[in-house]
Amino acid sequence: MTQTTRQIGYDASDKPHAWDPSAQPQFFEGVLGRRMVAFLIDVAIIFTLSVIAFIVLLVAGILTFGLTWLLLGVTFPAVALGYNAWTLSRAESATIGMRMVGLEMRTWYGGRMYALLAAFHALLFYFSVTFLTPFVLLIALFNERKRCLHDFFAGTVIINNEDRARTLGRT
Repeated sequence: MTQTTRQIGYDASDKPHAWDPSAQPQFFEGVLGRRMVAFLIDVAIIFTLSVIAFIVLLVAGILTFGLTWLLLGVTFPAVALGYNAWTLSRAESATIGMRMVGLEMRTWYGGRMYALLAAFHALLFYFSVTFLTPFVLLIALFNERKRCLHDFFAGTVIINNEDRARTLGRT
């Protein structure tokens, strides 16, 4: 009687990492610094959108006898999650700040982002930064793909976009 073992769960052995930092360094060159600049740009955009949403909720609260004022406490987190989910799931696979500095986010095996994974990544980022600041960034200094802690848990990688990588590959 032969017994076969069956694996339960997801087998990722057929999907190797899409980018090799040794063979394709142009995809990882300068990513950390540009990522921080992109973060600052995105925070400014999220803050602006949150202020607008806050004002809309205040005005709507007058019309609804204060009912929408119950949402004021979740305005910033809701805007941040929505912004990340919407912008990262677009064809560019990047937030507005990331696009401005020539970065994009991909799954570790090279796939484009989708809204649920983008929102999950944002949640992981905000929770890890809340509890582990600044240590969540330190891990990126010690791995070849410059991935932060939340990138490992979400299965994502930040790379230079094709145009920037092509430019860096020529030098």
